[in-house]
Amino acid sequence: MTGIQTKTIRIYFALSAVCASVMLAPAVRAVPVVPNFTQGSMTSNTETTSTVTETINSMSYDTGYQHVITGTNIQHDGSTISSPTTTGNSNTLNGVTSTWTGLDLDNKPNFTVVNQGAPFQFTETYSGPGLKNHTIINRTTTIQSVTNTTSVFSN
Repeated sequence: MTGIQTKTIRIYFALSAVCASVMLAPAVRAVPVVPNFTQGSMTSNTETTSTVTETINSMSYDTGYQHVITGTNIQHDGSTISSPTTTGNSNTLNGVTSTWTGLDLDNKPNFTVVNQGAPFQFTETYSGPGLKNHTIINRTTTIQSVTNTTSVFSN
């Protein structure tokens, strides 16, 4: 036998021994791991803070007028006690157009006392069109929420 043949035979026997040990070895099996708790507890604490800032902007418009004349022992010098109407400004807000109608106060009638020396009373008020009320409310609200949870468990 030559040296190469001897080496080949040795390798053959070595491989045969390894294969035989693998084939004869017992099978390996996995074992599940199950936790074994007897008792315990868990506590959770959650804190939340929210801040809301808002602005409420409200505007009220009159698109007409109010003209009130009262009195006793008076008379006017025209055919009517009212002034002629006139169209004033217009405003468009959020797609809604408002045109204001008022009175031409430069052309209003004059009032005089009928019986001089006798008692009289005269009151005239005029509220024209336009912005009547503008309210702005600024407010900040802070909301705080605290949640504490405890869970208890046992076997």
